[in-house]
Amino acid sequence: MKFYDELKWRGLVKDVSNESEIERLLNDEKITFYWGTDPTADSLHLGHYSSLVTAKRLALHGHKPILLCGGATGLIGDPRPTAEREIISYETVRNNIEGIRNQINKIFDGKAKLVDNYDWTKDYSYLDFLRDIGKYINVNYMLDKDIIRRRLESGITYAEFSYTLIQGNDFLELFQRENCIMQVEGSDQWGNITTGIELIKKKLDKEAYGFTMPLILDQNGNKFGKSEGNALWLDKEKTSPYKMYQYLINTDDKKVIEYLKVFTFLSKEEIESLEDSLKKEPEKRLAQKTLAYEIIKDLHGKEEADKARTTSEEVFSKGYSEEGMPEELIEYTDGMNLMDLLVSVKIAPSKSEARRLIIGNGISLNNNKETDPNRVIDKKEIKDLIVSKGKKTHIKVNLVK
Repeated sequence: MKFYDELKWRGLVKDVSNESEIERLLNDEKITFYWGTDPTADSLHLGHYSSLVTAKRLALHGHKPILLCGGATGLIGDPRPTAEREIISYETVRNNIEGIRNQINKIFDGKAKLVDNYDWTKDYSYLDFLRDIGKYINVNYMLDKDIIRRRLESGITYAEFSYTLIQGNDFLELFQRENCIMQVEGSDQWGNITTGIELIKKKLDKEAYGFTMPLILDQNGNKFGKSEGNALWLDKEKTSPYKMYQYLINTDDKKVIEYLKVFTFLSKEEIESLEDSLKKEPEKRLAQKTLAYEIIKDLHGKEEADKARTTSEEVFSKGYSEEGMPEELIEYTDGMNLMDLLVSVKIAPSKSEARRLIIGNGISLNNNKETDPNRVIDKKEIKDLIVSKGKKTHIKVNLVK
């Protein structure tokens, strides 16, 4: 199967600017392409990862990835279908960029070029931007963008209206600086991609290309994203590998094959074999377990994937799902250490017994061994925290509201 045909088989191609040429370029050439995101949080989530995996797939096929983190566009915010985004501070944007850069570097093993559009946008004067960029894009063309058209009735600010020009300029800059001829994004970015293609054509009289991937929805039909309240963060301090693993092994049978195609690097033959396993009762959850393991392994490494799988199997063997796991609600006190936590959740009757368990290598938090009895527990940690004693006792901990 040729590479472009594989992308289509996996369901990774939705909108295409020039399909015959894109097919030729991806199959037969080695091109430079880019994928971008705005730093609206200090971590990416599973929704981002679905398109990042596609970028990684292109990179493994020999194409050169440029991954853009929008220090400029993040200060404006791209238009949402319902309401304007809140403006975030320069300091927050810079902090978020660092977190995202670290995650992208890990996913791509440090082999992707990382850029920030603030670098070429910050010195642009308002008049120069209007003359150099705004002059080439017709207002009627912008009004016809789906995301803008949907906001006209409720109202859209000039800042959000102009967002597509800034992103279009990103494509132009990377085309000139890096010979980047293709942009690859989720389907909600199609309007911005075509603005960049139009700008390159009108200003340079050259052709650029773009394609989008369908947005991946959860089993309730919602996007994976923080605004939808169902974010699964790539930062393991925000969503533990175990928690993400548990979420994924509960994927509905109707969605699991779609997710295997999108999120994993398993072959067509391997995925079709897992599809067959759904029909066999003893192997009923094999597809879900494979999905969860492969994603955790790519994000956090084999060791974390093994830990998450082992803990999940131990919990299941005791008769609990995550929902059925015993839960303790505790009051947080400043300076709470690991011994205090074990006493609070009734894993140890006293601090001296808690110390003995910890030193004896018998305590894990979210499947990570803890050996320091005096380790201070951050309040942020106590959110769906799994406290384990040995292999058989697992308690989910939350704060009293």
